[in-house]
Amino acid sequence: MAEVPKKKGDSSSDVAIQERTRTERARRYAVIFHNDDYTTREFVIEVLMQYFDKTEPEATHIMLSVHYKQRGVAGVFSKDLAETKVDQVHRAAEARGYPLRLTAEPVD
Repeated sequence: MAEVPKKKGDSSSDVAIQERTRTERARRYAVIFHNDDYTTREFVIEVLMQYFDKTEPEATHIMLSVHYKQRGVAGVFSKDLAETKVDQVHRAAEARGYPLRLTAEPVD
């Protein structure tokens, strides 16, 4: 440990003071499914179970939110993971011919 230089009149020359540093928590991103008129409900449920580890009842609940409220949250992740999941699902949807749209939006 490096020695702390003495200041004039300092009687605590043996004590080193270490300042605390605050680390900010990484920003989190919600993966949002957006409603469209072409992607089947079954495909949305399948994707939620496969890529987001949702149970069938959880996936059905999210799918119904997407259907009735125009959007639904699949999960909240780090930025990199959220963007990766969006990309994976877009690729899967494109391969099946669906225009499914997802976004990764910062959570306040």
